[in-house]
Parts: sequence; C-alpha cells; structure tokens
Amino acid sequence: MQKDNSAPSTPTSARARHRRRSNEFPADESKTNGHLLLVNDHNKYRSMWIRACSSLWMLGFFLLVIYLGHLYVLAMVVIIQIFMARELFNLLRKAHEDKHLPGFRLLNWHFYFTAMLFVYGRILSHRLVNTVTSDKIFYRLVSRLIKYQMVICYFSYIAGFMWFILTLKKKMYKYQFGQFAWTHMILIVVFTQSAFTVANIFEGIFWFLLPASLIAVNDVAAYFFGFFFGKTPLIKISPKKTWEGFIGASVATTISAFVDLSTGWLHCDPGPLFKPEYYPLLPWLPSTEIAILPVQWHALWLGLFASIIAPFGGFFASGFKRAFKIKDFGDSIPGHGGLTDRMDCQMVMAVFAYIYHQSFVVPQDYTVETIMSEILSSLTLEEQQILYMKLGQILQERMFGRN
Repeated sequence: MQKDNSAPSTPTSARARHRRRSNEFPADESKTNGHLLLVNDHNKYRSMWIRACSSLWMLGFFLLVIYLGHLYVLAMVVIIQIFMARELFNLLRKAHEDKHLPGFRLLNWHFYFTAMLFVYGRILSHRLVNTVTSDKIFYRLVSRLIKYQMVICYFSYIAGFMWFILTLKKKMYKYQFGQFAWTHMILIVVFTQSAFTVANIFEGIFWFLLPASLIAVNDVAAYFFGFFFGKTPLIKISPKKTWEGFIGASVATTISAFVDLSTGWLHCDPGPLFKPEYYPLLPWLPSTEIAILPVQWHALWLGLFASIIAPFGGFFASGFKRAFKIKDFGDSIPGHGGLTDRMDCQMVMAVFAYIYHQSFVVPQDYTVETIMSEILSSLTLEEQQILYMKLGQILQERMFGRN
C-alpha cells in the first residue's frame, strides 16, 4: 500500500491557497500572451459589468469628496495612501517568519507615520492652521509642532531604527533586512506621489482634479477601445493592452482635455487663465472668432502626457506584478484589483502636473498676490502684525521724505 505523505490541510494553509487563487496568475496565463486580449475573453461582458459598477461607485464617492472641499480631498488622499502602503507591505510578507517576529508589522507602520509627519508637516506648514481655525490655543499648539517638526521626525525615526536593531534575531537577519529595505522603498514610492498630489491640492483644487480626471478618462477609453477593437498586443508585460486601445485612448484623452474646459462646466473666480481669448477662425474673416481659455492650452499638454507617458506607470506596475507572480496588488475594488492598481498611472501624473504647474503656470516674477500668499502661509499671526507695523513705518517715512 502506498503511503500518503501529504500534510493534513489546516485553516492557515487553506487561507494561503485562497490568496493564491485570487491574486496569482493562472499557470497558462503566465506562459502565453496572445489569447489574453479582451476580444478573445469569453467572460469579458461580465468583467465589464463588474468594472462599470465599481467605477460608478468610485466616481460618485470622488465627486462627493470634491464637493465637500479641500480638507476632505486631503483626507481621501491620506486614506488611499494608507491602503496602498498596506497592500505593498503585505506583498513580500511571509506568515511563517512573521510568527517569530512579534511587533514587526507595528515597526513598519511606525516608519510609515513618521514619514507622513515629515512630508505633510512641510507641505501643510501654516496653510492648514490659517485656513481651519482662529483659535489662539490651537494655533500656538500646531505652530510649535510645525516649528519642531524636523526634530520630532528625526528622533521618531531614530527610535524606529533602534527598535529594528534590538529585534534582530539569529537565522532571520536576511528576512528582516529585506523587509527593512522594502519598507523604505514603499515609503519613497508612496510619499513621493502623495506629496505632489497634496501640493497640487493646495495650488488649487483644479490642478488636482484635472490631472486625476485625465488619467481616469484615459483608463476608461483604453479599456473600451481595447474591449471592442483590440487585436494587436501592445506590450508583453501587460498582455491585455493593445495598440488599438492605446491609440484610441490617446486621441480621446487629448481631445477631452482641450474641449471639456470650453463647455462651461467650470465656475470659479476667473483669473487670467480662465478668461477667454478670441482667435479668428478664418484669417480672411475677422468676424468669425473662437473663444479659447488659456488654461485649455495647458490642459492639452497635460492630456498628451496622461495619454502617452503616464500609461508607462501602469506598464511598470504590470511588470512588477509579473516579477512576483501576482495578478493584482489587492482585491479591495471588484474588477479593478487593489488601490495600488488604480493609482499606478496617477503617481506619474501627479509629479508631472506639479512640475508643469510650477514651471509654466505659476508667474516667475513677484506679484502682490504671490507675496501676500507667501506672507499668509509662512508667517504666524504675530509675525504678520509685526510686518504690518514695520511696513507702515517705512511707508510713512517715505511719504514724509517726499514732502
């Protein structure tokens, strides 16, 4: 009689098998690319329905947050960032090793919140205090926190560093140092994009909304063009992407970026970028003019980037997932995977949007508005009063000097 050497099934092993079934590539899918196009997928209509329902739910939630204002948008970014970090932390986790390292996950989150305090403390500075409250006690508390923010962050990181050294265990050094390096890479990736995203929010909600919406438009257009017309594989590391979807999405996104702002949906205090300029439609007939907002030209460049360059963030994520033989980073969004799967292109776009805004939109020379904004965001209330008194004295001296 042949002896059965297989180990008995346990709840832990059952959960592990379930995770593999839901998150890893099927064996045949990792070997071939040609048959994975959406046009050849027999379950594509069911998949489209699931993705559509999830997308509508996300769109409704996103619009609600935008309606509530800047602070709620900031809170949404922070929540998304936490879920992304959680998905990435779990990517290289090994349950067997973690059993022998109690508190090791807590150490990862200690580094995470230290990085959050460091990055957001510098971005928010006094903007949040001046916007949210006029209460003197709260103002002084937060002002002191911001003043000593770098010291607090430094010693918090040093505490985590010492914590890590003290928890090193024999025969687990390689795993622990691997997790230490992986944690720091996650912090760099997550906080780089989130820092630029938050900076865009405080430059004006428009500069957060436009880049994010262009990525969403490009994703939806690429999916539908590939769904109905995709026949030519685009790139091997992302086998369901097609040239038809890529080109169709590029055209649709670029047109959408330029045209949507001319439809009148944008209602705000019209600065120079949002005041129409008139161009003759026919050179020989000056009376035929077309109104174009200056911001539409900026939107056109953002649209080109969102449709041609930003998708490579998705390709990078696809290659990364294939390197670790997983299908998605998580399963928090039905039909889409995890939040990291949805934010791969947004990461690239947020950085470009901020750099473009600072380089080509923000006035390079000083104006009264920029100086006032800098004063209100950088000086405390007491410092602003001192500046007011000194500026008044200087103006009086100049006026009496002329007389």
